[in-house]
Amino acid sequence: MKTIKRSLLIALSTLFFVACSSDDDNQPVYEPAAYENGVLVTNEGPFMNGSGSITYISNDYATVSQNIYRTVNGTELGNIVQSMGFNNENAYIVVNNSNKIMVANRYSFEAIDSITTGLVNPRFFESMDGNKGYVTNWGDPNDNSDDYVAVVDLRTNEISANISVGFGPEKMISHNNKVYVAHQGGYGQNNLISVISGTSVESTITVGDVPNSMVVKDNNLYVLCGGMPSYAGTETAGSLVKIDLSSGQVSETFAFETIQHPSNLTIDGDNLLYSLDGKVYKVNTSSITLPGTEIIEGYFYALQANDGKLYASDAGDFASKGSLYIYDLSTNQQIQDFQTGIVPGGIYFNN
Repeated sequence: MKTIKRSLLIALSTLFFVACSSDDDNQPVYEPAAYENGVLVTNEGPFMNGSGSITYISNDYATVSQNIYRTVNGTELGNIVQSMGFNNENAYIVVNNSNKIMVANRYSFEAIDSITTGLVNPRFFESMDGNKGYVTNWGDPNDNSDDYVAVVDLRTNEISANISVGFGPEKMISHNNKVYVAHQGGYGQNNLISVISGTSVESTITVGDVPNSMVVKDNNLYVLCGGMPSYAGTETAGSLVKIDLSSGQVSETFAFETIQHPSNLTIDGDNLLYSLDGKVYKVNTSSITLPGTEIIEGYFYALQANDGKLYASDAGDFASKGSLYIYDLSTNQQIQDFQTGIVPGGIYFNN
């Protein structure tokens, strides 16, 4: 009798295991979309003619795809592809000279929508809270009084408000339900950070001349300022400005010893990285002394650090294909290089 019970128990267990295994086998296996898990490079394209494009490079470096928006949709993005931002699964591609934003699925790059009204010389896109997007606009570059930030309702992809700001609004960064706008100056030069809450400017912060890039670390906003160029009349040196985001006040300003014009601030852990005079420098946020430590040589158009690597684009002659170089920041050695489209101006991580 015990033998019969034991045999019955084994049979039932086997049946249960087979049934569960069968159910597991029938579970759908997730397959990444064509342009997921990789690096996206926005290429501005030829100035005043032709179209910009987007290059995709997979994280394992095995796949490189050029002009992916055209490949998927059969149409060009337009001139010039200035930048791109993300909100959930959507990519918002800012096309400057065409005065529009193309909306696509960020993983498949299938076209979803477009924003073609209410934009005048749009520059950069930043999303916040899943429902709002912000777009910097120069307006007429020769008129310093018509610059604004457009607020986009991301549920409808329609502009819901315009926020008048100082001239030359460029890159933005969002933090704790506020948007920080760097006023590089457009065709001129400016020295402001606008702080936007909702649909209005809450305050402005005066920084160094020509703020061109920003990062947030430990509730501090680090703003790299390029300084006034020589052609502006009175040349000024660049600086690095640290803003305490709790108070909204400048806590420290670090000046370059000589008249130098840095750009492309990015961050890797506790290290700030930026480009200056054909070199990349590293500065630790715990002890800032400029210019810092030289780690890589090269004239780069854009820099972005991610996961211990530095991604650096080279626009070459600004008329032919550019390049993307990847460096291991533990050794500061180049580990990969890839061809991009014309004038690779933006680097984004699509994971």
